[in-house]
Amino acid sequence: MRQAETVAEDVTVTSRTVAEEPGQSFVLAGYPLGYMTDPTFGTSESSLAMTVSLPSQAAYTFGSNPVVDSAVLVLPYTTGFYGDSTSTYSIDVRQLKSDLSDEAPTSFKTNKSFAYNSATPGYTDGVFGNYTGVLKPNTPLKVTTIVTGKPDTLIAAVAQLRIKLDKAFIQNNIANLSAATLINNATFYNTFKGLHVSINKAKSNGKGGVAFFNFSGASSNLEVYYKRQNATTATNIDTVLASFPILSSTSAPVAATVNHNYTGTDIAKQLSTPTTQYQTTYLQGLAGLRNKISFPYLAGFIKNLGGKVVVNRAELVVDVSSGTDVAPFSPAPRIALYTTDLGTRRVNVLDNLTKLSNGLDNSRVATNFGGYYDPTNKNYTFIVTAMIQDLLDGKTVDYGTYIGLSSPTASAATYLLPPVTSAERSVIGSFGNATNKLKLNIYYTKIN
Repeated sequence: MRQAETVAEDVTVTSRTVAEEPGQSFVLAGYPLGYMTDPTFGTSESSLAMTVSLPSQAAYTFGSNPVVDSAVLVLPYTTGFYGDSTSTYSIDVRQLKSDLSDEAPTSFKTNKSFAYNSATPGYTDGVFGNYTGVLKPNTPLKVTTIVTGKPDTLIAAVAQLRIKLDKAFIQNNIANLSAATLINNATFYNTFKGLHVSINKAKSNGKGGVAFFNFSGASSNLEVYYKRQNATTATNIDTVLASFPILSSTSAPVAATVNHNYTGTDIAKQLSTPTTQYQTTYLQGLAGLRNKISFPYLAGFIKNLGGKVVVNRAELVVDVSSGTDVAPFSPAPRIALYTTDLGTRRVNVLDNLTKLSNGLDNSRVATNFGGYYDPTNKNYTFIVTAMIQDLLDGKTVDYGTYIGLSSPTASAATYLLPPVTSAERSVIGSFGNATNKLKLNIYYTKIN
């Protein structure tokens, strides 16, 4: 016999701030580049290493007597900028010391650094390109391009960061290469190696931020503008644009390196005392921080009731800590909830599966799973009815449950991965917080 529905509010949930695992920094929807100083989270920095390929991915010749006029590194923005858009950023370009294509793509994690030349003769600290100014990820540009046999043309371009490179460096390290070196990508990679792009912290100012760049289309290039002798009339000079694509793939990788420094913050204290329950905990993108949570009294919950229950609805409510939702470091628009299996592999909770193990469609339930920021109530809510029912019934074992960050546009394939394509952060309350609590509410019916 069933009784009337009962609500058990504020079922105990423990939470601990833990470091996120290094994320895959290869073949991303957006590659992070930036530096920001957050009074709560310390500093976060991301740099990029990139392979530069030959025009048309095939043998290239500069022709007779090429002279480089200018060179520009073109990095097209994608969505996701986080931080202070009014800050000034100083961005340096150097040459890599090794060929990225020689390494296994699976080795490209966010904690992997890439060596670059810092002692190139004639270039301070190896820097042969720099951009200093604000970042404008939402502002399309008009750029001048060369059309063979016609006047230079002004064309519309996607929002992009354009970094001027030293033309003498490009002359000596690309235009003057032998035909044998420019015959295919493999020989070119082996000689030129690639580029390293990073923030010059000493020359930047403001709180900073992180922008994301798209290396999956035709707009990311190293553009070399040069003059050469006309092939048919030696006294004539042609002006040419050669676009060396930067298109991330297994054979031409682009990868990001991320570093977080929590020195002097409450986060550093929490990470060093992992068994202590604090009033607030922390979530951070760029493979920064997540929370490990548990439900220590669910077994006692059933025992105290003296019988089984049917869970009609269970919700995990994650409150954002008061006063931490201040621009430019606003709360993350989406967070993730997942568990781990016996082998510590990340798996979706039952409520977030579009298809059950028996083949039944569960997409309607998964659509309502939640995890999106509610700016009115300043919280996130997950519907975890099936998850809690299975835990109460002993059908599943909690080997580890986590709350982390997720990109607002994360797909089913990327939802469980350490977040690399989002730089947001959230400060959340714990179960013991008097005003901003992490709470589990269970709406249930007891079965006699």
